[in-house]
Parts: sequence; C-alpha cells; structure tokens
Amino acid sequence: MATSTGSNPYKQDLLTALRAVRKLMADGNDTAQVFRIMRALNGPSMPRNFSRLLGTLEGRRMVYQRVELAERLSDPAYIAQFAPGTVGAAYRAFLERTGYSADGLAKVSNLDQEPVVEDAYMWFGRRTRDIHDIWHVLTGYRADESLGEAALVAFSYAQTGGKGWAFIAIAASLKSLRVSGGTAFARAVIEGYRLGRRASWLLGEDYEKLLHEPLEAARARLGIAQPVRYLSCNPVAEWTA
Repeated sequence: MATSTGSNPYKQDLLTALRAVRKLMADGNDTAQVFRIMRALNGPSMPRNFSRLLGTLEGRRMVYQRVELAERLSDPAYIAQFAPGTVGAAYRAFLERTGYSADGLAKVSNLDQEPVVEDAYMWFGRRTRDIHDIWHVLTGYRADESLGEAALVAFSYAQTGGKGWAFIAIAASLKSLRVSGGTAFARAVIEGYRLGRRASWLLGEDYEKLLHEPLEAARARLGIAQPVRYLSCNPVAEWTA
C-alpha cells in the first residue's frame, strides 16, 4: 500500500508504526493511522506481490493498462450498473450502508497530499488500497465495528504478507483480551488469517470482471469460506448477499 515518492519507500519504520497503532487503538475511527502503519511496515511486501502479479499473463495486462480503480468505483453510473446478486451490487449496498466512498479512502490515504505518480509500483499500491472495501464484501466482514476490521486485516496479512496488517490485527486482539478478558475476538481474528491463507490470491484478480460475478459464485471460485467464528460474535452480520 506504499505510495511514497521517497528514495526508499520499502524501508520499515517500527517506531512510526508503534506511535500510529497507539493512536489507532485509542480511536478506531482514526483511519489515517492505518495508512501510517501500512507505510511504515508493508513496504517489503509490495515488490514481492507486484512480481507475482507480473508472473501471470492477466497480471501483465492489468499492469499495462493500469486502470485507476478509485476513479471507476467513485463513478455513480459505474456502480449503478451491477445486477442484483453480484459482487458489484453487494459493494453498492456496502457503500450505501456505510457512507464510504472509494475517493474518500484515497484522500485519507494520501497523508502528505502527494500528486498521483504515473508509476507501475505506485499504481499497484493504490490498487491494493482501492480493493480493501471489496474484500469486506467478499469476506463478509463488516466495516462499521472493530472486529470486522481486525479480522479483515488478518485476512489481508495472509493474502499479502504485509506486516502492517499483522501489526494491527495483533494490537486489536491484545486490546480485546485486556478489555474483555475473553478470547472470542482473538479467535475470530485468527480465523480471518486462516481463511486468507486458504483463499485464492485476491491481488491477482481483475476487479472489473469480478464485480459482475454472482457473489456466492465468486466466493466459491476464490475459496473464500464462511467466517463462522466471526458471525457467531456478530448477530447483525450477514454472509449471504
């Protein structure tokens, strides 16, 4: 998720991550801290994942075209086109329910108000950011409460190897253990990691095509299983579209 234009955007910075995670644990709505943690720790995973994408014909096509998903996903006409029951329709419902937007996420992530860089690596970082909310839809993890985000970042760590995701998942689990004394939260987070390990590599998907797939068929094709422990902790969460 690195977007820095500095000389070494892949260097890890544990001190910055520690400061940011303290602020995030104090205020779960401080989304900017998430991106500070990502910048501080996820750098080394980016070249690995980008190389993996380039290792496929479809991946090379996407890198060549470099579609900016935030622009597509911020277009109301584009979002309105998806048929009922599709991933895109579920994503549309997600946006309506949460009030989130792809361009809003892009603005929050741009910590230093940097211009968009026409660079393949930087495009890949933006793309990784832009599909986060689609992963909420695919996995069934809600975005409006702490466990859903914690479970999804554990899933994301399994998928990407970005240590920033693991850092947030562990911090959230430790906070839950300290506050509640119970292990249900941590078990649901661990389940998220395991489900991410078992699923297909979602960074390699063509999301313009995926959004048109029926949600249940897409989950089956990608090997995304139902998060049983998470759903047992969240009676309002739903697995079906």
